[in-house]
Amino acid sequence: MSDFSGYLCEGNLVAGQWIGADSGETIDVTNPATGEKLGTVPNCGAVETKRAIDAAHAAFKSFSQTDLNTRVGLLHRLREALLDNQEALAQLLTAEQGKPLAEARGEIGIGAAYVQWFAEEIRRAKGEIVPAPTGDRRLLVTRHPVGVVGMITPWNFPSSMLARKIAPALAAGCTVVAKPATATPYSGLAWAKLCEEAGYPSGTVNILTGSARGIGGAIMEDARVRKVTFTGSTEVGKELIRQSADTVKKVSMELGGNAPFIVFDDADIDAAIQGAMVSKYRNMGQTCVCANRIYVQAGIHDAFVEKLTAATAALKVGNGTEDGVEQGPMIDMDAVEKVEQFITDATEKGGKVVQGGKRHALGQTFFEPTVVTGATQDMAFATEEIFGPLSPVFKFDSEEQVVEMANATDFGLCAYVYTRDLGRVFRLNDALEYGMIGVNSGLITTVEAPFGGVKESGMGKEGGSQGLDDYLDTKYVAVAGIK
Repeated sequence: MSDFSGYLCEGNLVAGQWIGADSGETIDVTNPATGEKLGTVPNCGAVETKRAIDAAHAAFKSFSQTDLNTRVGLLHRLREALLDNQEALAQLLTAEQGKPLAEARGEIGIGAAYVQWFAEEIRRAKGEIVPAPTGDRRLLVTRHPVGVVGMITPWNFPSSMLARKIAPALAAGCTVVAKPATATPYSGLAWAKLCEEAGYPSGTVNILTGSARGIGGAIMEDARVRKVTFTGSTEVGKELIRQSADTVKKVSMELGGNAPFIVFDDADIDAAIQGAMVSKYRNMGQTCVCANRIYVQAGIHDAFVEKLTAATAALKVGNGTEDGVEQGPMIDMDAVEKVEQFITDATEKGGKVVQGGKRHALGQTFFEPTVVTGATQDMAFATEEIFGPLSPVFKFDSEEQVVEMANATDFGLCAYVYTRDLGRVFRLNDALEYGMIGVNSGLITTVEAPFGGVKESGMGKEGGSQGLDDYLDTKYVAVAGIK
Protein backbone atom coordinates (compact mmCIF):
# COMPACT_ATOMS: atom_id res chain seq x y z
CA MET A 1 0.00 0.00 0.00
CA SER A 2 1.29 3.44 -0.92
CA ASP A 3 1.75 6.06 1.81
CA PHE A 4 -0.57 8.98 1.01
CA SER A 5 0.29 11.03 4.10
CA GLY A 6 2.31 13.47 2.01
CA TYR A 7 -0.86 14.55 0.23
CA LEU A 8 -3.27 14.43 3.17
CA CYS A 9 -3.39 18.20 3.57
CA GLU A 10 -5.23 19.38 6.68
CA GLY A 11 -5.00 23.08 5.84
CA ASN A 12 -6.42 25.32 3.10
CA LEU A 13 -4.25 27.11 0.55
CA VAL A 14 -5.09 30.82 0.44
CA ALA A 15 -2.76 33.49 -0.98
CA GLY A 16 0.13 31.05 -0.99
CA GLN A 17 -0.26 30.16 2.70
CA TRP A 18 -1.66 27.03 4.34
CA ILE A 19 -4.26 28.22 6.81
CA GLY A 20 -6.94 27.00 9.18
CA ALA A 21 -10.37 28.55 9.69
CA ASP A 22 -10.33 31.85 11.57
CA SER A 23 -12.71 30.26 14.06
CA GLY A 24 -10.45 27.27 14.58
CA GLU A 25 -13.34 24.97 13.67
CA THR A 26 -12.64 21.77 11.76
CA ILE A 27 -14.57 19.04 9.95
CA ASP A 28 -13.87 15.35 10.46
CA VAL A 29 -13.18 13.25 7.37
CA THR A 30 -13.87 9.52 7.58
CA ASN A 31 -13.25 6.42 5.49
CA PRO A 32 -16.69 5.11 4.40
CA ALA A 33 -15.40 1.54 4.21
CA THR A 34 -14.22 1.39 7.82
CA GLY A 35 -15.73 4.38 9.62
CA GLU A 36 -12.17 5.33 10.59
CA LYS A 37 -11.37 9.02 11.00
CA LEU A 38 -8.73 10.03 8.46
CA GLY A 39 -8.22 13.53 9.82
CA THR A 40 -9.76 16.99 9.82
CA VAL A 41 -9.97 19.96 7.46
CA PRO A 42 -10.74 23.62 8.22
CA ASN A 43 -14.37 24.70 8.41
CA CYS A 44 -13.91 27.95 6.51
CA GLY A 45 -16.60 30.36 5.39
CA ALA A 46 -17.21 33.73 3.79
CA VAL A 47 -14.36 35.63 5.49
CA GLU A 48 -11.65 33.24 4.39
CA THR A 49 -13.20 33.03 0.92
CA LYS A 50 -13.04 36.79 0.50
CA ARG A 51 -9.32 36.65 1.27
CA ALA A 52 -8.94 33.92 -1.34
CA ILE A 53 -10.77 36.05 -3.91
CA ASP A 54 -8.56 39.02 -2.98
CA ALA A 55 -5.51 36.86 -3.63
CA ALA A 56 -6.83 35.42 -6.89
CA HIS A 57 -7.83 38.88 -8.14
CA ALA A 58 -4.38 40.28 -7.35
CA ALA A 59 -2.62 37.28 -8.92
CA PHE A 60 -4.73 37.53 -12.08
CA LYS A 61 -3.18 40.86 -13.01
CA SER A 62 0.20 39.22 -13.56
CA PHE A 63 -0.71 35.61 -14.28
CA SER A 64 -3.06 36.60 -17.11
CA GLN A 65 -0.11 38.30 -18.78
CA THR A 66 2.25 35.31 -18.62
CA ASP A 67 3.34 34.09 -22.03
CA LEU A 68 1.95 30.96 -23.58
CA ASN A 69 5.12 28.89 -23.15
CA THR A 70 5.18 29.63 -19.42
CA ARG A 71 1.59 28.49 -18.91
CA VAL A 72 2.11 25.37 -21.04
CA GLY A 73 5.28 24.52 -19.13
CA LEU A 74 3.51 24.84 -15.79
CA LEU A 75 0.75 22.53 -16.98
CA HIS A 76 3.27 19.92 -18.08
CA ARG A 77 4.93 20.06 -14.66
CA LEU A 78 1.50 19.70 -13.02
CA ARG A 79 0.79 16.62 -15.14
CA GLU A 80 4.14 15.11 -14.19
CA ALA A 81 3.44 15.73 -10.51
CA LEU A 82 0.13 13.88 -10.83
CA LEU A 83 1.64 10.88 -12.58
CA ASP A 84 4.71 10.74 -10.33
CA ASN A 85 2.38 10.48 -7.34
CA GLN A 86 -0.47 8.54 -8.95
CA GLU A 87 -0.43 5.64 -6.49
CA ALA A 88 -0.40 7.82 -3.37
CA LEU A 89 -3.16 10.04 -4.77
CA ALA A 90 -5.25 7.00 -5.71
CA GLN A 91 -4.85 5.49 -2.24
CA LEU A 92 -5.95 8.80 -0.73
CA LEU A 93 -8.96 8.97 -3.03
CA THR A 94 -10.08 5.44 -2.15
CA ALA A 95 -9.59 6.09 1.56
CA GLU A 96 -11.92 9.09 1.63
CA GLN A 97 -14.36 8.18 -1.13
CA GLY A 98 -14.52 4.37 -1.13
CA LYS A 99 -14.24 3.46 -4.80
CA PRO A 100 -12.07 0.47 -5.79
CA LEU A 101 -8.39 1.31 -6.07
CA ALA A 102 -8.28 0.41 -9.76
CA GLU A 103 -10.94 3.04 -10.44
CA ALA A 104 -9.11 5.58 -8.28
CA ARG A 105 -5.90 5.03 -10.26
CA GLY A 106 -7.88 5.59 -13.43
CA GLU A 107 -9.33 8.81 -12.05
CA ILE A 108 -5.89 10.23 -11.30
CA GLY A 109 -4.79 9.13 -14.76
CA ILE A 110 -7.61 10.87 -16.60
CA GLY A 111 -7.02 13.98 -14.48
CA ALA A 112 -3.45 14.04 -15.77
CA ALA A 113 -4.79 13.51 -19.30
CA TYR A 114 -7.06 16.56 -18.93
CA VAL A 115 -4.07 18.66 -17.87
CA GLN A 116 -2.10 17.48 -20.88
CA TRP A 117 -5.06 18.05 -23.22
CA PHE A 118 -5.49 21.68 -22.19
CA ALA A 119 -1.74 22.29 -22.29
CA GLU A 120 -1.98 21.31 -25.95
CA GLU A 121 -5.37 22.87 -26.70
CA ILE A 122 -4.50 26.36 -25.44
CA ARG A 123 -2.04 26.62 -28.34
CA ARG A 124 -5.04 26.40 -30.68
CA ALA A 125 -7.20 29.03 -28.94
CA LYS A 126 -7.03 31.29 -31.97
CA GLY A 127 -8.67 34.59 -32.81
CA GLU A 128 -9.68 35.83 -36.26
CA ILE A 129 -9.12 38.57 -38.78
CA VAL A 130 -12.55 39.27 -40.22
CA PRO A 131 -12.97 40.71 -43.74
CA ALA A 132 -13.90 44.37 -43.36
CA PRO A 133 -16.71 46.02 -45.35
CA THR A 134 -14.39 48.90 -46.34
CA GLY A 135 -10.72 49.02 -47.26
CA ASP A 136 -9.66 51.56 -44.63
CA ARG A 137 -10.03 49.28 -41.61
CA ARG A 138 -9.13 45.87 -40.20
CA LEU A 139 -11.40 43.85 -37.93
CA LEU A 140 -9.78 41.68 -35.29
CA VAL A 141 -11.34 39.10 -32.94
CA THR A 142 -9.16 38.22 -29.95
CA ARG A 143 -9.58 35.93 -26.92
CA HIS A 144 -8.63 36.74 -23.33
CA PRO A 145 -8.79 35.00 -19.93
CA VAL A 146 -12.11 35.67 -18.24
CA GLY A 147 -10.69 36.45 -14.77
CA VAL A 148 -11.10 34.83 -11.36
CA VAL A 149 -12.92 31.50 -11.62
CA GLY A 150 -14.93 30.00 -8.76
CA MET A 151 -15.13 26.21 -8.74
CA ILE A 152 -17.41 23.91 -6.74
CA THR A 153 -16.81 20.18 -7.17
CA PRO A 154 -18.57 16.97 -6.04
CA TRP A 155 -17.55 13.98 -3.94
CA ASN A 156 -18.03 11.20 -6.51
CA PHE A 157 -15.02 12.13 -8.67
CA PRO A 158 -13.21 14.51 -6.33
CA SER A 159 -9.97 14.62 -8.32
CA SER A 160 -10.94 14.41 -11.99
CA MET A 161 -13.83 16.87 -11.66
CA LEU A 162 -11.36 19.44 -10.38
CA ALA A 163 -8.89 18.51 -13.13
CA ARG A 164 -11.23 19.42 -15.94
CA LYS A 165 -11.92 22.80 -14.34
CA ILE A 166 -8.48 23.79 -13.06
CA ALA A 167 -6.65 22.74 -16.23
CA PRO A 168 -8.55 24.94 -18.73
CA ALA A 169 -8.66 27.84 -16.28
CA LEU A 170 -4.88 27.83 -15.74
CA ALA A 171 -4.26 27.21 -19.45
CA ALA A 172 -6.27 30.31 -20.34
CA GLY A 173 -4.51 32.48 -17.72
CA CYS A 174 -7.31 32.58 -15.16
CA THR A 175 -6.87 32.27 -11.41
CA VAL A 176 -8.83 29.92 -9.17
CA VAL A 177 -10.88 29.82 -5.98
CA ALA A 178 -12.13 26.26 -5.51
CA LYS A 179 -14.29 24.45 -2.98
CA PRO A 180 -14.10 20.63 -2.96
CA ALA A 181 -16.90 18.57 -1.44
CA THR A 182 -16.86 18.25 2.35
CA ALA A 183 -17.13 14.44 2.17
CA THR A 184 -13.96 14.14 0.04
CA PRO A 185 -11.84 17.24 0.67
CA TYR A 186 -8.37 15.69 0.61
CA SER A 187 -8.37 14.86 -3.11
CA GLY A 188 -9.20 18.51 -3.77
CA LEU A 189 -6.62 19.90 -1.36
CA ALA A 190 -4.03 17.62 -2.96
CA TRP A 191 -4.40 19.74 -6.09
CA ALA A 192 -3.31 22.78 -4.09
CA LYS A 193 -0.09 21.01 -3.09
CA LEU A 194 0.46 19.72 -6.62
CA CYS A 195 0.08 23.24 -8.02
CA GLU A 196 2.59 24.51 -5.47
CA GLU A 197 5.02 21.78 -6.49
CA ALA A 198 4.53 22.64 -10.17
CA GLY A 199 5.51 26.25 -9.45
CA TYR A 200 2.27 28.22 -9.79
CA PRO A 201 2.63 31.71 -8.32
CA SER A 202 1.13 32.59 -4.94
CA GLY A 203 -2.59 33.33 -5.15
CA THR A 204 -3.07 31.67 -8.54
CA VAL A 205 -4.74 28.61 -7.02
CA ASN A 206 -6.71 28.88 -3.76
CA ILE A 207 -8.62 25.93 -2.33
CA LEU A 208 -10.94 26.09 0.68
CA THR A 209 -13.02 23.59 2.62
CA GLY A 210 -16.00 24.22 4.86
CA SER A 211 -19.43 25.75 4.68
CA ALA A 212 -21.07 25.34 1.28
CA ARG A 213 -23.32 28.30 2.00
CA GLY A 214 -20.52 30.49 3.34
CA ILE A 215 -17.93 29.72 0.67
CA GLY A 216 -20.40 29.43 -2.20
CA GLY A 217 -22.25 32.57 -1.14
CA ALA A 218 -19.05 34.62 -1.04
CA ILE A 219 -18.05 33.35 -4.48
CA MET A 220 -21.43 34.14 -5.99
CA GLU A 221 -21.82 37.64 -4.57
CA ASP A 222 -18.33 38.91 -5.42
CA ALA A 223 -18.27 40.74 -8.75
CA ARG A 224 -14.56 39.99 -9.16
CA VAL A 225 -15.36 36.32 -9.70
CA ARG A 226 -16.22 36.40 -13.38
CA LYS A 227 -17.02 32.74 -13.95
CA VAL A 228 -18.37 29.92 -11.79
CA THR A 229 -18.15 26.27 -12.75
CA PHE A 230 -20.16 23.74 -10.77
CA THR A 231 -20.64 19.98 -10.88
CA GLY A 232 -23.40 18.64 -8.67
CA SER A 233 -27.14 18.41 -8.24
CA THR A 234 -29.61 20.19 -10.50
CA GLU A 235 -31.28 21.74 -7.45
CA VAL A 236 -28.07 23.44 -6.29
CA GLY A 237 -27.13 24.33 -9.86
CA LYS A 238 -30.40 26.20 -10.36
CA GLU A 239 -29.78 28.20 -7.19
CA LEU A 240 -26.27 29.14 -8.36
CA ILE A 241 -27.63 30.22 -11.73
CA ARG A 242 -30.13 32.47 -9.96
CA GLN A 243 -27.38 33.93 -7.77
CA SER A 244 -25.14 34.56 -10.78
CA ALA A 245 -27.61 37.07 -12.19
CA ASP A 246 -26.73 39.85 -9.74
CA THR A 247 -23.16 40.11 -11.05
CA VAL A 248 -23.81 38.58 -14.52
CA LYS A 249 -21.21 35.86 -14.14
CA LYS A 250 -20.45 33.27 -16.75
CA VAL A 251 -21.63 29.89 -15.47
CA SER A 252 -21.03 26.35 -16.60
CA MET A 253 -23.12 23.68 -14.96
CA GLU A 254 -22.71 19.91 -15.08
CA LEU A 255 -25.81 18.75 -13.26
CA GLY A 256 -27.87 15.62 -12.69
CA GLY A 257 -28.54 12.79 -15.11
CA ASN A 258 -31.09 10.04 -15.69
CA ALA A 259 -29.38 8.02 -18.40
CA PRO A 260 -31.40 5.53 -20.42
CA PHE A 261 -29.50 2.39 -21.47
CA ILE A 262 -31.41 1.01 -24.48
CA VAL A 263 -30.84 -2.52 -25.77
CA PHE A 264 -32.56 -3.53 -29.01
CA ASP A 265 -33.33 -7.06 -30.18
CA ASP A 266 -30.53 -6.94 -32.76
CA ALA A 267 -27.85 -6.02 -30.19
CA ASP A 268 -24.90 -8.17 -29.20
CA ILE A 269 -26.26 -9.20 -25.79
CA ASP A 270 -22.89 -10.04 -24.27
CA ALA A 271 -21.46 -6.68 -25.34
CA ALA A 272 -24.55 -4.95 -23.93
CA ILE A 273 -24.13 -6.75 -20.60
CA GLN A 274 -20.49 -5.72 -20.44
CA GLY A 275 -21.43 -2.12 -21.23
CA ALA A 276 -24.25 -2.12 -18.68
CA MET A 277 -21.95 -3.40 -15.93
CA VAL A 278 -19.32 -0.76 -16.67
CA SER A 279 -21.85 2.03 -16.90
CA LYS A 280 -24.14 1.05 -14.01
CA TYR A 281 -21.75 -0.16 -11.34
CA ARG A 282 -18.71 2.06 -11.83
CA ASN A 283 -18.15 3.93 -8.57
CA MET A 284 -21.03 1.93 -7.04
CA GLY A 285 -23.47 3.58 -9.43
CA GLN A 286 -22.58 7.00 -8.03
CA THR A 287 -21.95 8.77 -11.33
CA CYS A 288 -24.04 11.30 -13.21
CA VAL A 289 -23.64 9.37 -16.48
CA CYS A 290 -24.31 5.85 -15.20
CA ALA A 291 -27.18 3.77 -16.59
CA ASN A 292 -30.19 4.86 -14.56
CA ARG A 293 -32.91 3.10 -16.58
CA ILE A 294 -32.18 -0.06 -18.55
CA TYR A 295 -34.65 -0.49 -21.42
CA VAL A 296 -34.58 -3.91 -23.11
CA GLN A 297 -36.64 -4.85 -26.16
CA ALA A 298 -39.12 -7.66 -25.57
CA GLY A 299 -37.45 -10.21 -27.85
CA ILE A 300 -34.27 -10.43 -25.74
CA HIS A 301 -35.58 -9.14 -22.41
CA ASP A 302 -35.55 -12.42 -20.50
CA ALA A 303 -32.13 -13.50 -21.79
CA PHE A 304 -30.68 -10.08 -20.95
CA VAL A 305 -32.13 -10.12 -17.42
CA GLU A 306 -30.69 -13.58 -16.77
CA LYS A 307 -27.20 -12.53 -17.83
CA LEU A 308 -27.39 -9.15 -16.02
CA THR A 309 -28.52 -10.84 -12.81
CA ALA A 310 -25.66 -13.34 -12.94
CA ALA A 311 -23.06 -10.66 -13.66
CA THR A 312 -24.38 -8.46 -10.87
CA ALA A 313 -24.36 -11.33 -8.38
CA ALA A 314 -20.73 -12.03 -9.26
CA LEU A 315 -19.50 -8.54 -8.30
CA LYS A 316 -17.02 -8.62 -5.43
CA VAL A 317 -17.98 -6.18 -2.66
CA GLY A 318 -15.47 -4.94 -0.10
CA ASN A 319 -12.94 -2.33 0.93
CA GLY A 320 -11.66 -0.68 -2.24
CA THR A 321 -8.04 -1.32 -1.26
CA GLU A 322 -8.50 -5.11 -1.36
CA ASP A 323 -7.49 -7.04 -4.47
CA GLY A 324 -10.31 -7.86 -6.84
CA VAL A 325 -12.91 -5.64 -5.20
CA GLU A 326 -15.31 -4.17 -7.76
CA GLN A 327 -17.84 -2.50 -5.43
CA GLY A 328 -16.86 -0.40 -2.43
CA PRO A 329 -19.11 1.33 0.08
CA MET A 330 -21.55 4.07 -0.78
CA ILE A 331 -20.56 7.57 0.27
CA ASP A 332 -22.85 7.84 3.33
CA MET A 333 -26.00 6.51 4.94
CA ASP A 334 -28.23 9.07 3.21
CA ALA A 335 -27.18 7.53 -0.11
CA VAL A 336 -28.01 4.04 1.19
CA GLU A 337 -31.43 5.12 2.38
CA LYS A 338 -32.20 6.79 -0.94
CA VAL A 339 -31.55 3.51 -2.81
CA GLU A 340 -33.74 1.67 -0.30
CA GLN A 341 -36.55 4.15 -0.95
CA PHE A 342 -36.32 3.51 -4.69
CA ILE A 343 -36.52 -0.27 -4.11
CA THR A 344 -39.50 0.06 -1.78
CA ASP A 345 -41.31 2.31 -4.26
CA ALA A 346 -40.63 -0.13 -7.11
CA THR A 347 -41.77 -3.25 -5.26
CA GLU A 348 -44.93 -1.53 -4.05
CA LYS A 349 -45.74 -0.77 -7.70
CA GLY A 350 -45.14 -4.30 -8.96
CA GLY A 351 -41.39 -4.44 -9.47
CA LYS A 352 -39.48 -7.57 -8.48
CA VAL A 353 -36.05 -7.72 -6.85
CA VAL A 354 -34.18 -10.55 -8.59
CA GLN A 355 -30.73 -9.79 -7.16
CA GLY A 356 -29.55 -8.00 -4.03
CA GLY A 357 -31.93 -5.42 -2.65
CA LYS A 358 -30.59 -4.83 0.84
CA ARG A 359 -27.65 -3.59 2.90
CA HIS A 360 -24.58 -5.79 2.66
CA ALA A 361 -23.44 -8.04 5.49
CA LEU A 362 -20.17 -6.05 5.63
CA GLY A 363 -22.07 -3.22 7.36
CA GLN A 364 -21.06 0.45 7.17
CA THR A 365 -22.53 1.84 3.92
CA PHE A 366 -21.97 -1.26 1.81
CA PHE A 367 -25.02 -2.22 -0.28
CA GLU A 368 -25.75 -5.29 -2.36
CA PRO A 369 -25.65 -4.63 -6.11
CA THR A 370 -29.29 -4.92 -7.09
CA VAL A 371 -31.44 -5.77 -10.11
CA VAL A 372 -35.17 -4.96 -10.24
CA THR A 373 -37.33 -6.25 -13.08
CA GLY A 374 -40.82 -5.17 -14.12
CA ALA A 375 -39.85 -1.50 -13.93
CA THR A 376 -42.47 0.96 -15.17
CA GLN A 377 -42.61 4.65 -15.97
CA ASP A 378 -44.60 5.45 -12.81
CA MET A 379 -41.78 4.32 -10.52
CA ALA A 380 -39.63 7.00 -8.92
CA PHE A 381 -36.38 6.00 -10.63
CA ALA A 382 -37.99 6.57 -14.02
CA THR A 383 -37.70 10.32 -13.47
CA GLU A 384 -35.22 10.66 -10.57
CA GLU A 385 -31.49 9.98 -10.42
CA ILE A 386 -30.64 6.84 -8.44
CA PHE A 387 -26.94 7.39 -7.64
CA GLY A 388 -26.45 3.88 -6.33
CA PRO A 389 -25.91 0.22 -7.36
CA LEU A 390 -29.49 -0.41 -8.49
CA SER A 391 -30.35 -1.62 -12.01
CA PRO A 392 -34.05 -1.23 -12.93
CA VAL A 393 -34.96 -3.12 -16.11
CA PHE A 394 -37.85 -1.88 -18.28
CA LYS A 395 -39.34 -3.87 -21.18
CA PHE A 396 -40.26 -2.12 -24.44
CA ASP A 397 -41.63 -3.15 -27.83
CA SER A 398 -40.81 -0.51 -30.47
CA GLU A 399 -38.23 2.14 -31.25
CA GLU A 400 -40.87 4.88 -31.10
CA GLN A 401 -42.05 3.69 -27.69
CA VAL A 402 -38.58 3.60 -26.13
CA VAL A 403 -37.66 7.05 -27.47
CA GLU A 404 -40.74 8.47 -25.78
CA MET A 405 -39.89 6.66 -22.53
CA ALA A 406 -36.23 7.69 -22.64
CA ASN A 407 -37.03 11.36 -23.19
CA ALA A 408 -39.69 11.47 -20.44
CA THR A 409 -37.39 13.19 -17.94
CA ASP A 410 -36.18 16.69 -17.14
CA PHE A 411 -32.60 15.51 -17.51
CA GLY A 412 -30.57 15.21 -20.70
CA LEU A 413 -26.99 14.32 -19.87
CA CYS A 414 -26.13 10.93 -21.34
CA ALA A 415 -27.82 8.01 -23.11
CA TYR A 416 -26.61 4.60 -24.28
CA VAL A 417 -27.86 2.53 -27.21
CA TYR A 418 -26.99 -1.02 -28.23
CA THR A 419 -27.98 -1.93 -31.79
CA ARG A 420 -26.45 -3.16 -35.06
CA ASP A 421 -28.85 -1.11 -37.20
CA LEU A 422 -26.88 1.80 -38.65
CA GLY A 423 -30.00 3.68 -39.73
CA ARG A 424 -31.36 3.43 -36.18
CA VAL A 425 -28.15 4.96 -34.81
CA PHE A 426 -28.69 8.13 -36.84
CA ARG A 427 -32.42 8.28 -36.11
CA LEU A 428 -31.73 8.05 -32.38
CA ASN A 429 -29.01 10.70 -32.59
CA ASP A 430 -31.74 13.05 -33.79
CA ALA A 431 -34.50 11.78 -31.50
CA LEU A 432 -32.82 11.32 -28.10
CA GLU A 433 -32.67 14.54 -26.06
CA TYR A 434 -29.21 14.03 -24.56
CA GLY A 435 -25.91 15.87 -24.78
CA MET A 436 -23.90 12.65 -25.07
CA ILE A 437 -24.83 9.31 -26.63
CA GLY A 438 -22.83 6.10 -26.41
CA VAL A 439 -23.53 3.61 -29.19
CA ASN A 440 -22.45 0.06 -28.32
CA SER A 441 -20.31 1.42 -25.48
CA GLY A 442 -21.04 1.98 -21.81
CA LEU A 443 -17.99 4.17 -21.19
CA ILE A 444 -17.59 7.20 -23.46
CA THR A 445 -15.92 9.96 -21.39
CA THR A 446 -12.64 11.09 -22.97
CA VAL A 447 -10.62 14.29 -22.78
CA GLU A 448 -10.84 14.86 -26.53
CA ALA A 449 -14.66 15.18 -26.59
CA PRO A 450 -17.02 17.73 -25.02
CA PHE A 451 -18.70 16.51 -21.82
CA GLY A 452 -22.05 18.08 -20.93
CA GLY A 453 -25.80 17.82 -21.16
CA VAL A 454 -28.94 19.54 -22.36
CA LYS A 455 -32.27 20.37 -20.68
CA GLU A 456 -31.87 20.44 -16.88
CA SER A 457 -28.58 18.56 -16.97
CA GLY A 458 -26.70 21.79 -17.39
CA MET A 459 -24.96 24.20 -19.71
CA GLY A 460 -21.46 24.50 -21.07
CA LYS A 461 -18.98 21.77 -21.97
CA GLU A 462 -15.92 20.31 -20.27
CA GLY A 463 -13.17 18.67 -22.31
CA GLY A 464 -12.71 18.80 -26.05
CA SER A 465 -11.90 22.00 -27.90
CA GLN A 466 -15.13 23.42 -26.44
CA GLY A 467 -13.79 23.06 -22.89
CA LEU A 468 -11.79 26.28 -23.13
CA ASP A 469 -14.65 28.48 -24.34
CA ASP A 470 -16.11 29.45 -20.97
CA TYR A 471 -12.69 30.47 -19.62
CA LEU A 472 -12.09 32.98 -22.41
CA ASP A 473 -13.77 36.28 -23.28
CA THR A 474 -14.02 37.29 -26.92
CA LYS A 475 -13.16 40.87 -27.92
CA TYR A 476 -13.66 42.59 -31.23
CA VAL A 477 -11.37 45.44 -32.30
CA ALA A 478 -12.02 47.68 -35.33
CA VAL A 479 -8.85 49.43 -36.49
CA ALA A 480 -9.76 52.33 -38.80
CA GLY A 481 -7.64 54.84 -40.70
CA ILE A 482 -5.50 52.21 -42.44
CA LYS A 483 -5.65 54.17 -45.74
